Amino acid sequence: MNFFKKGRLAGLLIALLAIAPATPSAALDLTNIAYVQTSSGTTSIPVGHLEFCRSNPTECRGYDRVEPATVLDDRNWQQLVSVNAYYNQNVIPVTDQDLYNVAEFWTYPNGYGDCEDFALAKRRDLINSGWHPSTLMIAVVKEANGNGHAVLIARTDRGDLVLDNQDGTIRLWSDTPYKFIKRQSQAHAGQWVDMIDNRVLVVAAAD
Repeated sequence: MNFFKKGRLAGLLIALLAIAPATPSAALDLTNIAYVQTSSGTTSIPVGHLEFCRSNPTECRGYDRVEPATVLDDRNWQQLVSVNAYYNQNVIPVTDQDLYNVAEFWTYPNGYGDCEDFALAKRRDLINSGWHPSTLMIAVVKEANGNGHAVLIARTDRGDLVLDNQDGTIRLWSDTPYKFIKRQSQAHAGQWVDMIDNRVLVVAAAD
């Protein structure tokens, strides 16, 4: 099946195609609204991720090179869709407090997991599928009610796409209802950078 023409995801891909033509990574305009801008320098690391890195140091290293963005094609789009759907459908969301009796604990899901566990697993599987790790970054966001949340950002030549355990549809970051706070550095999986999100989010009032 050609996802550019068929299925309920066709509309999203048409929109993505309109944002930026397929070009070599070096020619990408990463200042485009399709990409989340970041501050220079590093910021604080989420406590849960810091502890995860202590237990999994090989997953929190710097990279020998940075891939500006993954060129999105039929094959790797299907990888995004499949990995996102698999974990969203097969992992039961449970808070760390309920599962581990701690406020924050980042780990791979064991059939149950918190939002960051979903993101860790999706990132691992996409890397194993051939995605360069520098294009896959876990981000901390705030929901409309002020609660913290974690998602996975896939940086592609069509923009920053969000894989979210609370939404089965893969969306551009700017089409999500979240305030983006910080994410992993593209150059180093164990470092984090602040994100610049100046959008004015409008939350529809219930009737």
